[in-house]
Amino acid sequence: MTELLTGHADLRAELARPGPGLVTEARDWPGDVLVLGAGGKTGSGIAAMARRALDEAGRTDTRVLAVSRWSDAAAGEQLAAQGVEIVAADLSDPDALKSLPDAGAVIHLVGAKFGTAGAPEQAWMTNTVLPDHVARRWPHAPIVALSTGNVYGMTAPVTGGSRESDEPRPEGDYAVTCLGRERVLTHAARTRDTPVALIRLNYAVEPRYGVLADLARTLLAGRPVALDTGAVNVVWQRYANEVVLRSIGHARSGSPFVLNLTGPETAGVRTLALRLAELLDVKAEFTGEPPTTSLLSDATACHALFGYPDRTLGDLVELQAAWLLAGNETWDKPTKFDRRDGRF
Repeated sequence: MTELLTGHADLRAELARPGPGLVTEARDWPGDVLVLGAGGKTGSGIAAMARRALDEAGRTDTRVLAVSRWSDAAAGEQLAAQGVEIVAADLSDPDALKSLPDAGAVIHLVGAKFGTAGAPEQAWMTNTVLPDHVARRWPHAPIVALSTGNVYGMTAPVTGGSRESDEPRPEGDYAVTCLGRERVLTHAARTRDTPVALIRLNYAVEPRYGVLADLARTLLAGRPVALDTGAVNVVWQRYANEVVLRSIGHARSGSPFVLNLTGPETAGVRTLALRLAELLDVKAEFTGEPPTTSLLSDATACHALFGYPDRTLGDLVELQAAWLLAGNETWDKPTKFDRRDGRF
């Protein structure tokens, strides 16, 4: 298997490691890179990777700007130490958006998911209104926007998952508003010729967060694993970060570039839990029965463009167990991957 990661510094460095293809493409990026929502679980890795890719491409004068409220000051300080410029702004304020600098490319990571079942208006404002302000502020810069496989709805595992050409079937305010984000940015691509890439991500994982961390915490707590979701797709977070940045070169006006981003395997939740339990030396217990459908995506197009993830599903399971056995912490941010009603 690939090398295990022993601590947070090693993990952060690995999540920001650019592959050679990204470094080559960074030579042609059209200017400064603006990462909106960089304070979230994905943004710091993407911003740091963009900085490293530009440095290795010899473009040390091209800026990477990481925009967030930065309620976690330490996260901003870590990025600043790597040469990323930290910009504090409330992105829900249109005037704050107007005050941000011009950019050669925009990575749009801002979204509302958890808590939106009780406050759906927040999902609508963040996921549909804000993208319109972003597209109007940077009408000529390539915009790569993170979306979700939730826009598709459930499919049977035997189908291989939803493809980019499938008709969306969102359920719940979160999925509906994420499709709304896509529609708003598609409008910008068609009416103002804004280059747009829409990346439909299913469950990026790293040892501190994700489906595998959720399962491992449940097992270590001695609680039964619910089989309300029978199967999942997961993908290594470093690979996901790189695909987002490499999509800058694929953003299109007129008809946006749409891409499913996940791993190549369809993984059974029971099988994942049993393997994690074996590695963690605990007993796995289960409740419920696997349903006939799950939220699954076919990422064949992604792998054809960018290659397969550099850590296999087996690697990710072993990495998760080793991380916890070493006494490392995880983030208390459940993915709620087992929800089937679209309510988060």
